[in-house]
Amino acid sequence: MTRFRALKHRNFQLFMAGQLVSLIGTWMQTTAQLWLVYDLTHSPALLGIFGFANQIPMLVLASVGGYVGDRYSRHRGVIATQTISMLLAFILAGLTLSHHIHEWSLIAITFLVGIVNAFDVPIRQAFFVEMVGKEDLPNAIALNSSIFNGARVVGPAIAGFAIAWIGAGWCFFLNGLSFFAVILALLAMRIQPQERKPSTESPLQSLLEGFRFAMKDRPIRSALLLLSLLSLLGLQYSVFMPIFANDILHAGARGLGLLMSAAGVGAVLGALQFAARTTYKGLAKWIAAMSVICACGLIVFSQSHVFWLSAAVLFVVGFAATSQMAATNTTVQNRVPDELRGRVMAVYATMFMGVQPLGALLAGGIAKRIGAPSTLAIFGSVCLIGSLVFAAWVLTRLRAAQKSAQVQAGLGR
Repeated sequence: MTRFRALKHRNFQLFMAGQLVSLIGTWMQTTAQLWLVYDLTHSPALLGIFGFANQIPMLVLASVGGYVGDRYSRHRGVIATQTISMLLAFILAGLTLSHHIHEWSLIAITFLVGIVNAFDVPIRQAFFVEMVGKEDLPNAIALNSSIFNGARVVGPAIAGFAIAWIGAGWCFFLNGLSFFAVILALLAMRIQPQERKPSTESPLQSLLEGFRFAMKDRPIRSALLLLSLLSLLGLQYSVFMPIFANDILHAGARGLGLLMSAAGVGAVLGALQFAARTTYKGLAKWIAAMSVICACGLIVFSQSHVFWLSAAVLFVVGFAATSQMAATNTTVQNRVPDELRGRVMAVYATMFMGVQPLGALLAGGIAKRIGAPSTLAIFGSVCLIGSLVFAAWVLTRLRAAQKSAQVQAGLGR
């Protein structure tokens, strides 16, 4: 089946199996951390600080991670980042289960996890092409996104019930155990040695080269700017989830898990739908449509006081956001030369995940003054305006292409 064609590669089969187990644990930990921060502080501002601490390393260090991925073994790099993440999960579990955890130690550990992710994300994204080749790369991206979001369905749901029954500490411990699956899968791979060209450039010059390429290529630049806007403002709904679940919808920890799972179910279907694509054509139109739908969903969710309506809207938001991200990732990967892949994917990671900490701080500060629903409504409205501007650019570009085709056809007669 074309929907699963990347799975014909043995290395990718191993990667997907290990990722599924590990990512379930990661989403359990993410959900439990959010709940624990809010349970300890009941502060929207500290939820924002937590999000900032987790993502700010991506803004500062992702370019370094991309440089490392272009100069050294990506296979070994991913093994190293996964091993360190496992150790941090066990440390977090030990502190929580021994009742030595406080909000600032929790934030400190999530900051360290963010540093690891700043290296892991660009290296792992660039590693895909070594597992499946460029022909099956779009399918691999979409299938990886479906696994990521499939875990997003299961992990928060398990975490919601586990927090209520046995406490957050055991969620962190189970996450630590889950890393064994992906580490063993990576060790079992057979990767062909990749020749890395020696560079006479300084690390800073090398990093700037990736950024210059991304900004000079108009389709990449436009797609990344829209993704950056969605990440800065739109995706901050996840920071507010404990507030919506507990204070607005009155559903507690179980409700938090179900809401996050609803978004995850939509995200899985969005990724699988995108995985069925066999061509790069029409990506700009798809990005525009999904961005508009996502922004409208955020506005509706911000004003809902009915649990199941909120869950249904988050399903739509998850579908649209994941489809938009997969299309943007594919657009970038299709247009970048392999010798710049790690550095350009670092630009992607910076503009996708790196801006989220700034959004988290902004969201926490504004929500402290006007409340989470009004803040999210404003953020969704700004995303909607940006999406409509992008859609207008896409339409202009299509009309210009059609006009050019008509002129060429006329000349050919």
